[in-house]
Amino acid sequence: MSRISKEEVKHVANLARLAITEEEATTFTKQLDDIITYAEQLNELDTTGIEPTTHVLDLKNVMRKDEPKKWISQEDALQNAPDKQDGQFKVPSVLE
Repeated sequence: MSRISKEEVKHVANLARLAITEEEATTFTKQLDDIITYAEQLNELDTTGIEPTTHVLDLKNVMRKDEPKKWISQEDALQNAPDKQDGQFKVPSVLE
């Protein structure tokens, strides 16, 4: 018994905006059924006491503390600007 039908394969292909032939749909149906069958072997494992994970390694973000610090002044930032107005960079208009 197939776990995925040819119609489901065609539907998924349509959602992915893929044009597939009848022959490809048949091939993909068999291949996807084999993949699902292989993945279902995991259901046979005893996972009692195993904590769910999202990644096999214990990863943590290494981030510095968000502390304010002295930065360049507005005058220094605008020092080499080709065009400025009212303390801001002036750029050509992109909207009409």
